[in-house]
Amino acid sequence: MSITSRIILIFFVLITISCKTKSVYQIPNDSNNKELIDGLNAKTIPFGDLNDSTFVNLKEYSWDFVYDMKYATDDNFMKAKVYDCAECYLRLKTVKAMIKANAKFMKKGYRMKLYDCYRPLDIQKKMWTIVSNPIYVANPSKGSIHNRGGAVDISLIDKNGVELNMGTPFDYFGIEASHNNKNFPKEVLDNRKLLKKIMMRYNFQSFDSEWWHYNMKNAKLDPISNFKWKCD
Repeated sequence: MSITSRIILIFFVLITISCKTKSVYQIPNDSNNKELIDGLNAKTIPFGDLNDSTFVNLKEYSWDFVYDMKYATDDNFMKAKVYDCAECYLRLKTVKAMIKANAKFMKKGYRMKLYDCYRPLDIQKKMWTIVSNPIYVANPSKGSIHNRGGAVDISLIDKNGVELNMGTPFDYFGIEASHNNKNFPKEVLDNRKLLKKIMMRYNFQSFDSEWWHYNMKNAKLDPISNFKWKCD
């Protein structure tokens, strides 16, 4: 083989290796991620050695969620923006469970849409100042699971990005938003059932009066936090 041919061969080998190593979001088959490999796609990155109680940004661990963070806008029941910017921070153990649940939803042709995630205590106080009513806002003196990084407000969208009909909008405070209200067409009841069934399968608990609210099991044992993320 001539020198020129050898150079060309080496060049193509290096290109091939380079292309194979560029998939940085591929889940490696290692002990840190073994429990999460099943059902995930290539847009999920490893969790590394972080403690499960660490606060992390969901966007940094999966690209497969849709965000409509209502409290970073004035499109909410308070008609006020209370977050400086829209981010979904949660404790790592909650993020792991969310990714598993979303992978299951995606197999069925849906994806999770998020309205709210971790909520710093100062934000809870701000919301309480605007609406001092425990029917609508948890009293910051007691805190909520949102303040502990273990609660999410969610819905589902289909392959076309259309939100499934859940019977009421997010943050609709009436009997119609309750899981126990069965006065809806079968489509609505089936959609709520699907959301609840899969979330409960992955260690979440529903909140009876709000079809969109799910708490990670035992999240109430985590401390209330006032951790705040930086906005660009």
